[in-house]
Formats: sequence, C-alpha cells, structure tokens
Amino acid sequence: MYSIDIQEMNLISTVATFPSLCLSFLILLVYFVSKLGEKNKGNKKRYHPIADSTTKQLINFHRIHDHMADLAAKYKTYRLESPFRREIYTSDPANIEYILKTNFENYGKGDYHHEILKDFYGDGMFTVDGEKWKEQRKVSSPEFSKRVIREVNSVIFSKNALKLANILDESANSKDTVDIQDLLLKSSLDSVFQVAFGIELDSVCGSCEEGASRFIKALDDASEMSLLRYIDLFWKIKKALNIGSEAKLWTSLQIIDEYMYKLIRSKADQLSQHHDSSQRAENIMSRFWHYSSTNPKYLRDILINFMGGGKDTTGTTLSWFILMLCRYPDVQEKLADEIKKATNMKGSTTISDFAANLNEEAVDKMHYLHAVLSETIRLYPAIPVNAKVCLQDDVFPDGFNVQKGDMVAYPPYAMGRMKYLWGDDAEKFRPERWLDENGSFKQESPFKFTAFQAGPRICIGKEFAYRNMKITAAVLLQFFVFKLSDDSKPVNYKTMLQLHIDGGLHVRAFRRIKSH
Repeated sequence: MYSIDIQEMNLISTVATFPSLCLSFLILLVYFVSKLGEKNKGNKKRYHPIADSTTKQLINFHRIHDHMADLAAKYKTYRLESPFRREIYTSDPANIEYILKTNFENYGKGDYHHEILKDFYGDGMFTVDGEKWKEQRKVSSPEFSKRVIREVNSVIFSKNALKLANILDESANSKDTVDIQDLLLKSSLDSVFQVAFGIELDSVCGSCEEGASRFIKALDDASEMSLLRYIDLFWKIKKALNIGSEAKLWTSLQIIDEYMYKLIRSKADQLSQHHDSSQRAENIMSRFWHYSSTNPKYLRDILINFMGGGKDTTGTTLSWFILMLCRYPDVQEKLADEIKKATNMKGSTTISDFAANLNEEAVDKMHYLHAVLSETIRLYPAIPVNAKVCLQDDVFPDGFNVQKGDMVAYPPYAMGRMKYLWGDDAEKFRPERWLDENGSFKQESPFKFTAFQAGPRICIGKEFAYRNMKITAAVLLQFFVFKLSDDSKPVNYKTMLQLHIDGGLHVRAFRRIKSH
C-alpha cells in the first residue's frame, strides 16, 4: 500500500508536469462553482453544509472512515465541494430510505462510479444500473434461495470450515501464530469459487497453483487502487502515463484477467459439451452461460463482482469477529456455550464429525452468534461506505436540495458509531443490543443498519454470507480458543474498497476440547 507521503509526491510531480494547464483549469472551475453557488442562493435553494474537502480526505486517507465518522457526529448530512464534483454524505436514515427505496429510480451508479470502477469490476452488478443490473440479479438469485443455501452451499461451507479448523489444529499442536485474516479470506474465496465455478480452489490449504496465489493478491491490490481513484484528482493522467497507483492497478488487472479468462475458457469448454437441463444450474457461471451470454468479458465482470462481494463480506467480517472475541473473552465463552448446547455434541466428537453433522436446525438456534456477527458488522462493515449518483435534481426529506450529477454516499462504518442512532454506548461492542427479552435475535431497520444496503438493491447474498459465517464460526469455536499474539499491538484497517485489517490479524489458537 502506498503511504500518504508517496501519494502526495505523485500528485505534486504530476501537477509539476502540467503547471499552467492545471492551474488555469482549476481557477476556471472554482470560479464556475462559486458562480453556481451564488445562482443557487438566488433561487433560495438550500444545500447541506460544506464540511469536507478533497485535501482533507487525502491527508486522512489512512483513516478515511474515522474521518467520515468525525464529520457525521457533527453533521447528519454534509457535503464536499471540489472543482470537479460535489459529494454529499448522509447518515440520516430518512435520507437513506429515500435514496434506496422511496426514490430509488433517481439514484444509481451512474457514469461517475462506472468510470472509476469499470477497469476492475467492468459491467458487473456493482457498477451498472437498469437492464444489466436487473438481468444479473434475476439470473443469480436462484443461487441465493434458502433451499440452495441450506441444501447445497451449506455443505460447501462446512467442508471449507473443516479445512480451516484442521490448519488451526496443526498450529495449536506446534504452538505457532497464524494470520487468521489470511486464512479466513482464502477460506471464503474457496467457498465462493466453488459456488461460482464449481471448482475447488483450495487456497486455504496452500495447495492451489502459483497463479491462484498471484490472483488472490491482485484482487486486493486492485481494490485498494480503485478506491484511491475517488480522491485522487489526477488518476486519469496517471492512467494515461501508466505511473504510480495506476501502474499498480494495471499490473493487478493483467494478473486477474489472465487467470479469469483461463478459467472461463476451461469451464465454457465443459459446458458446451453438455446440453441437458441438469447442467444448467450447476453454478453461477453456468447459469449466465446458458441464460444470457457466452461473452467471456461479460462473464468475467459478473464473476469478479460475485467473488469480490462474497470473499470480502464473509472473510473480512470473520476477521474482525475473531478480533472482538480476543478482546472480549467473556463473549467468546458465551458463544462456545451456545454452540455446544445448540449442537448437543459430545466432548469426544472429532472436528470432521462435528463439521459433517452441523445441521440447519442447530445453526438456526444460535441467536447469540447471529447477534455477535451483527454487532461486528455494525462497527466493522465489510463495505464501509456506499455511494450513488443523483440522476435528476431532487430534495431530500431533510429539506435540502441535491443536484443532478451529485455523488450521494452513506457510510455504514460511520453510522455504526453514531450516538444519535445507537445510543450513548454506540462505540461499545455490545451484542446484547441485537437480542430481545427472550434472547431471540431482533432485526434493525436496514436504513439504520446499512451494511447490506436496502430496498431493491439490498444485498442478494446477505443470507448466503450469514450462513457461511455462522457455520465457520461454529466449527472454530467448538474446538478452539483464540488469543491475540500481541495484545499491545494496535489493529487498524487498510484503506481499500473493503475493510481489511492492515497487516493481517495474528492470533494463537488453543484447543478447547480434546479432538481425535
């Protein structure tokens, strides 16, 4: 990851290459924006207070989500004005419901987000609106039905949780420290790969080919460099010159595309040899290949979006979940007790037997586990900020105006820390806030708990993610106690599209019960 000093050096060197052009352009744009503001005042329109700037975001790039939380605590909704665009950030549930549901058609990804993300995500679900988005959601939705999740995908989740537990069992034997985030992300990717392609990647066991390892790293690098485009005013110039962050992004994309197209060609050859209906619903790729398109580029885009969402939602959340258990050992013990009671497994049960016999009824009884995962997501959402574009001039429920072309964002990370949403203990990790008086899990409004979006664009893989996380957590906590390798070492996030832990999460796993 580039440090902020290097980012600033890149910006300075770029500006120095085009001093007159950049300066003149900026002066003209600032003048235009100021005149536009005067005109709006004359029309008596009301706009949200200006509280942020691109310069401040660059300075705070290493802590950008906490920077947004600081501002959200002062302003439920505020805006950023720059010579290039206006950005509006809101933590107001009424505004968010309006964006995601009431006036859904007026807020989409638009050209702005598509241009920034298209090199990585292409025309996948994360970047498109309209018919392409509807088609992708329609074709992929059967894979996320409760029946498929319970009957097919849960078997995959249990199998990969077992592999992960066996690795931790070996580390407990040797008393080694492990980077649990690395293992969880790989385990999640293995599950997603099998659902997407019907292929056992087996990255968690380290038996995957070297190309797969390079591919996994390239996914994270591409995510980091893509996020930087949102605050780097000169990314297009860097792309044209192939320098700095854009050169790193281009290298990552070449690795990703080489690996993806190789897989797609291989699976397409297999699919073309089968024409019976039994082959049509084998996995995500086969659904799209049979239903809509055999275009390799379109398939690549769809699958990259699916893998990015699936891998990071579960792997990242479980990493922060383990961190919370290490910091709150009483929560860890309470969870282990719930899992033991829900499964009714005897102490002599082996890891493989436990994973194989972890049934849906037992998982459904784990209300406290669901609460702990939700509390983790509240404070550490896998996607810490989500953004749309206003397609036509509008007025928010709070009475302030929004203009066509404005970027409109809501930050789940910041919202999870707001006292006006969650009470005076908003910054405290307290899973009990998700339970009713009977100890049953209770839902919160998706316009307050925004990690999975809401309305028509609500995350199609929400139940998929929860089921994967609950099965993995149940297998691990039935057999292991987790402790940080170094309690004094600070744990921070890495600034990228997803909320990864910077530098990984190094823990030691101790056996909870004797396994044979």
